[in-house]
Amino acid sequence: MNESTRTSGPGRLLVAVYAVFALAACSRAIVQLATKFDEAPLAYLLSLVSGVVYVIATLALARPGPTWRRVALGTCTFELVGVLAVGILTLLDDGDFPDETVWSNFGQGYAFIPLVLPVLGLYWLRRTAAADRRPQE
Repeated sequence: MNESTRTSGPGRLLVAVYAVFALAACSRAIVQLATKFDEAPLAYLLSLVSGVVYVIATLALARPGPTWRRVALGTCTFELVGVLAVGILTLLDDGDFPDETVWSNFGQGYAFIPLVLPVLGLYWLRRTAAADRRPQE
């Protein structure tokens, strides 16, 4: 790999996809919380949490340095655990989720991108780890 940073080449595309998901998840959750909170509060709050995680991951993936790399690792890991946990819970008993979240059924409503995105994020962080260990110019 010739690229020396997380934000070049495929990293830019990854950051862009995260940014789109951050906007989509936060916007949807805010509208749902404001207009129909009583219908599915857990689902809507989880959607907001996922949106905030996407915002933080977007920022962390776009910023250079080891501190931001650790933040990106934490958010991508949290996101993967979240999508797996919510995915399993919605398959076992969707009664707790009368309306879908971003992570319901492993992100089925979003073409399973919420399941694939943290895996790609963690892969990209691993692939660019050497660049984050080098001193910044």
